Amino acid sequence: MWGSPVSKRARSIMLLGSGELGKEVVIEAQRLGVRTIAVDRYEHAPAMGVAHESHVIDMLDGDALRSLIVSVSPDIIVPEVEAIATDVLVELEREGFKVIPTAGAAKLTMDREGIRRLAAEELGLPTAAYRFASSLEQLETAAGELGYPCVIKPLMSSSGKGQSVCREPGDVPACWQTALDGARARQTKVIVESFVPFVSEITLLTVRSSSGTVFCPPIGHIQQDGDYVESWQPHEMNADQLLEAERIARKVTDALGGYGLFGVELFLTKDGVVFSEVSPRPHDTGMVTMVTQDMSEFALHVRAILGFPVPSVELLTAGASATLKSDFEGEAFVISGVEEALNVPRTQVRVFGKPLSKPGRRMAVALSGAKDVETARSRVRQAASSLKVVKINE
Repeated sequence: MWGSPVSKRARSIMLLGSGELGKEVVIEAQRLGVRTIAVDRYEHAPAMGVAHESHVIDMLDGDALRSLIVSVSPDIIVPEVEAIATDVLVELEREGFKVIPTAGAAKLTMDREGIRRLAAEELGLPTAAYRFASSLEQLETAAGELGYPCVIKPLMSSSGKGQSVCREPGDVPACWQTALDGARARQTKVIVESFVPFVSEITLLTVRSSSGTVFCPPIGHIQQDGDYVESWQPHEMNADQLLEAERIARKVTDALGGYGLFGVELFLTKDGVVFSEVSPRPHDTGMVTMVTQDMSEFALHVRAILGFPVPSVELLTAGASATLKSDFEGEAFVISGVEEALNVPRTQVRVFGKPLSKPGRRMAVALSGAKDVETARSRVRQAASSLKVVKINE
């Protein structure tokens, strides 16, 4: 039984984090008549423009987070970013609130130490060799043990913030500072990983629902400075690689539990498939599914978290996505080139509607479909090259 989203019988979803991915989740939830509440640390976040209700709080402030959730009393709490007081979510779940996929999974996956120890030490999955460091001196020791090059990341960050490749001992101090500057939740601990000589890297979107676990066709992607800039679907893999990727994804998502879509990041190497990270929510590389699948990653996530079955996922066409990033900070800007981008066959553009431009911030994405991946990638690069973030004088 479903009531009107403005009635007392409405089902409600509260998003903790309201960026471009959350915006699409809100739209899909509203298609099923769900009341949506968007929460973020700043006003006019993308999802707030389409939600029924919105709130601005510091989600790392446990008291403020608890007060808001208790006062609104949503049916489902959906964490969409890492910067959340997850201990409060654990407490609220014990008190009867529903957290997606679970409060424990949300807490574990927002901490690179927790998820790496789960994957490597408890589940025995193949991962890069790693160490943890809480000081520059510890980092120098860890990097020396793992060897160069190595990858240094904050324990909590998103979109590649704070990540760097340390190529020699003299780079360690700068990499340490980069990690501190890019960390969320005032973290001063980092993870150091040996460099994996991968052939390619993929995202395997994995959906856990009332009807079991299904996988989307693999998504290939390119990252720059730890952040995705282009993705495509399907990514070519042989049968053995795909089976191993699905085995790894199923094992880690089963351990996390709950319903929803998980973005499982994997390296494809000459020697096999290596686990990298997992996010219990729609993945930025998965925006390509808005033009490739019968149900986008956002539609799949919403169906799963509402308890509906997801018996299968069908790839309708090959496709690709490419992002538009800003190179300056300011509120006075426009997105230009949309008309030119839309002249490219089978192309769509999503302008995120963020109120502030920042260097490196994703502001829009181009999406293109085609009969094959190569054509789709060529089209989406052409479309994305037309898009610009332009500073204006007010």
